[in-house]
Amino acid sequence: MPEFVGAVDQGTTSTRFMIFDHDGGEVAKYQLEHRQILPRSGWVEHDPVEIWERTNSVMQNAFRASGLAPADLAAIGITNQRETTVVWDPRTGTPYYNAVVWQDTRTDAIAAALDRDGRGDVIRRKAGLPPATYFSGAKIQWILENVDGVREAAERGHALFGNTDSWVLWNLTGGPGGGVHATDVTNASRTMLMDLETLDWDDELLEIFGVPRAMLPTINASAHPEAFGRTRTTRPLRAAIPVTGVLGDQQAATVGQVCFAPGEAKNTYGTGNFLLLNTGTELVRSRSGLLTTVAYRFGDGPAVYALEGSIAVTGSAVQWLRDQLRIIGDAAESERLARSVEDSGGIYFVPAFSGLFAPYWRSDARGAIVGLSRYHTGGHLARATLEAICYQSRDVVEAMDRDSGVHLDVLKVDGGVTENDLCMQIQADVLGVPVSRPRIAETTALGAAYAAGLAVGFWRDTDELRSHWQESKRWEPGWSRERREEGYAGWKRAVERTLDWVKVH
Repeated sequence: MPEFVGAVDQGTTSTRFMIFDHDGGEVAKYQLEHRQILPRSGWVEHDPVEIWERTNSVMQNAFRASGLAPADLAAIGITNQRETTVVWDPRTGTPYYNAVVWQDTRTDAIAAALDRDGRGDVIRRKAGLPPATYFSGAKIQWILENVDGVREAAERGHALFGNTDSWVLWNLTGGPGGGVHATDVTNASRTMLMDLETLDWDDELLEIFGVPRAMLPTINASAHPEAFGRTRTTRPLRAAIPVTGVLGDQQAATVGQVCFAPGEAKNTYGTGNFLLLNTGTELVRSRSGLLTTVAYRFGDGPAVYALEGSIAVTGSAVQWLRDQLRIIGDAAESERLARSVEDSGGIYFVPAFSGLFAPYWRSDARGAIVGLSRYHTGGHLARATLEAICYQSRDVVEAMDRDSGVHLDVLKVDGGVTENDLCMQIQADVLGVPVSRPRIAETTALGAAYAAGLAVGFWRDTDELRSHWQESKRWEPGWSRERREEGYAGWKRAVERTLDWVKVH
């Protein structure tokens, strides 16, 4: 058997391709950013063609840099930004519209209407999700209703929908020349269109959003030896490599962090934050603003479920300091600037740029910086930005504790923001529990590789995967309980200031 497994990691701001060895070690990586298209306030789009071109480039460059060939891979996995919605013409491969990104809030009126007339309760019961701008179903509805000709094309079978996993997979496996139109249970669980119990598209949910079933990809297990096809023998690999794993990015990170036992949790720090708690084969309904979702399903085994707290803006708040305010030159500078002061000087920054996700689910919220005086500097704002990442994560941990009764002993963390030592120390201080970062921080790509490798026998079982996990660094909490609770109370007051800024019809 070949000695390596590859993973496409198609994220919100970039696409990367990584190659791993049998010990889960990184062998090669290549990454490219893509444009963030912001047509108006609250709208966020990507160019699907650009994403596919970036996928081509990162795969080719990773092989070139490593000296490996596609034939050295036993399999390929795909992980992706979830909920981001692409609709395209299967005859040509041309998207009908830009990808509508998970952060986009243009569907707020659709979501609000669902809650007013009771259909939202059906969505919560069947899909485990609140009716919100976050998820794919309303985004598909918006494209069908607002882009000329798409509704007619969909009814004729000339329009396909997919989150970016399906878009990348379809192109990788042939595109208009026979590409596989499929997804996995984790991505399907983010659409508001799949029944969590049957793990299939639900006719009642499809009717709510007016989505023709023919548009939808086939739902498969997250790891399967045959369901996702093989790469085409033209660009980018010019070889038929089996694609055997597909996982939404946060579920992939859960697998990469080997959270295979009920009660194990991880928090990924990227564009947003996403905390998942494994609840086993039991489907736990949240009463505290969390999402009930599928963590993974391997082969013919049962689905494993999770509670998830999704936070819209964390790492992207640091990008805002860089790109819009221009008070830092790169993300690493946020730590240096934040260390220039002892604390945030009593200011709070709530980065509700796309409303507030878990546990609030308030699309009417908008960002606020409160407590400002002339004393405050860019250092205080940088530190308040890092604290905002950590306080939002505490919001989710508190909700998870109420829903599951599980009190975290340690928080496993991953993602780009975990390279910021100050932010991780603040996270431990705010939570009052240790924070642990693994040896391989890019656990999203690793999780996709694990799923692909399990499907073809590259790895024997999840126990073998667990044996590869190693801690690289741990942060212990240092704040007193009084300081921790006082800071959190101030955060809650600041959140109240962000509400009711946008009228939702």
